[in-house]
Amino acid sequence: MNPLVMTPAGRGGLPVIRPELVSTYQAAGWWGSDSLAQIVADRARRPGPDADRVALVSGALRWTWWDYDQAGDRYAQALLALGRPRGTRVAVLLPDGNAVHAALVGCVRSGHLAVGIGHRAGDAEIAYLLDKTAATVLVVTAVHRGRPVAVLVEDLVARGARIETVIVVGADDLPDLVASGLTGATATADPDRAFGPSEVSMLNSTSGTTGRPKCVTQFDNRWLRFADLAADAGRLTADDVVLAVVPAPFGFGLWTQHFLGPRLGAPTVVMPRFSADEMIRLIESERVTLLCCVTTQFRMMLNSPLADTTDLSSLRVMFTGGEAVPVDRAAEFERRTGATLLQFYGSNEAGGISLTTLDDPQDKRLTTSGRLLPEMEPRLFDPDGGAATPELVGSGAVPGGRGPTTCAGYFDDEGANEQLFTSDGWMLLGDLVRVDADGYLVVVGRTSDIIIRGGKNISAGEVENHIESHPLVALVAVVPEADPVFGERVCAVVSLLPGADLDLERLTAYLDTRGVSREWWPERLVVVDEIPRSSGGKIAKGQVRELVQGAASH
Repeated sequence: MNPLVMTPAGRGGLPVIRPELVSTYQAAGWWGSDSLAQIVADRARRPGPDADRVALVSGALRWTWWDYDQAGDRYAQALLALGRPRGTRVAVLLPDGNAVHAALVGCVRSGHLAVGIGHRAGDAEIAYLLDKTAATVLVVTAVHRGRPVAVLVEDLVARGARIETVIVVGADDLPDLVASGLTGATATADPDRAFGPSEVSMLNSTSGTTGRPKCVTQFDNRWLRFADLAADAGRLTADDVVLAVVPAPFGFGLWTQHFLGPRLGAPTVVMPRFSADEMIRLIESERVTLLCCVTTQFRMMLNSPLADTTDLSSLRVMFTGGEAVPVDRAAEFERRTGATLLQFYGSNEAGGISLTTLDDPQDKRLTTSGRLLPEMEPRLFDPDGGAATPELVGSGAVPGGRGPTTCAGYFDDEGANEQLFTSDGWMLLGDLVRVDADGYLVVVGRTSDIIIRGGKNISAGEVENHIESHPLVALVAVVPEADPVFGERVCAVVSLLPGADLDLERLTAYLDTRGVSREWWPERLVVVDEIPRSSGGKIAKGQVRELVQGAASH
């Protein structure tokens, strides 16, 4: 049961946020009355210098707030010209850049429900999401990952997608009305059609590594609140420069790319395609003060020789997370850049449950996910019985919360929602955690990322932290491998630094010097050139497991 919504809606509808909760959260100052689209308009149209300040940077494109506002209107006009009813689903399949943000603003202003799809998604996933959400309008570039849009659409239709209209995005990141067949698009936005900040205005897919994706219901107030929490934690202002490199359609990418900059009035720099070297260059050239990335990405940054020859002194804060943060590499990042590493604990579904701040000591910032957020009414639950278990503070438990950053559940997925929420309304997160004596949350590992060897639970994340501290290891993913005696055994898949060589004997000898329990040592080592990553930038554990199984069969 989701306490945030009035009734769970079926395929044809969307959840409605309870009016009494909207009033309560507004009175508390957690939610406001303006959507992100309205905030952009206010910055562009208010008297003073704001309109001419830079809002978005992507390659050679530098949009001011005025440019951003006008681009949002351009997308809204193109969508309104279709003559579709309010709530029509529009699939936004765009690389990170100015266009994806303008398209999302245009959807809100025109009352079209955006379906955010990762640019790297495969055809099967795209077609599934189009069918799942009943999206019939597709916003896409003229060439999508090497394929002309006509070929892309033909391939998706062959997989069962029902695409009625394609809006083509030009090289200027604006809708190409001629290519879209909308040369006469002169429709103006209707305020009565626009989505408010507490209405579901977007669906995005989870970036899970296995199984079919689920669609998370998104609305502006939850991510604007998240942005406010980040601003307070990092003492962020309009004078900061944000570099956000997590794909925009996903939770981490949404708050860092789409919501935080407009909330602050600060410029946001984005990358159409992630490259660690390009990220380093942008920090120097744009004088970036705030870096937002998953841990895989900042580890790749530290592994790059360019990090030693580039001026990174502008960096002040980095927000990271999305997977376990390796303590040694986090400390290395702070030492080499002079910036402070901060992290939330949360998810696309829950928003934030805890966070670290600039006021926390380094050992807490690097080894914990911060103090629990009281407004999220956090609780711990028994991982086996499911009941709330306050006595498990300091032990292993599954966290849950409900409050102003939670989503409205999964779209059209009653079974998934039953697993997501407890019977009395707390949203569960799929991790095992403990809370230390000072009230800081520590992630032990995902419930699905535990290796059980001879009845002993082994956290893959903890083993990864130890292995990644090895001086020759660039990235690591630890997964279970079937064992006829112990049930499962630890298998480590690693990519090495250029020119490096490592075998299992030398790796386990290194772990021995670190005092790692013998039961945690990997019993198999697989060295690869590149570890698979999901469209959200995280290590794709499902693909890693398949890689291990494939290697074992040869």
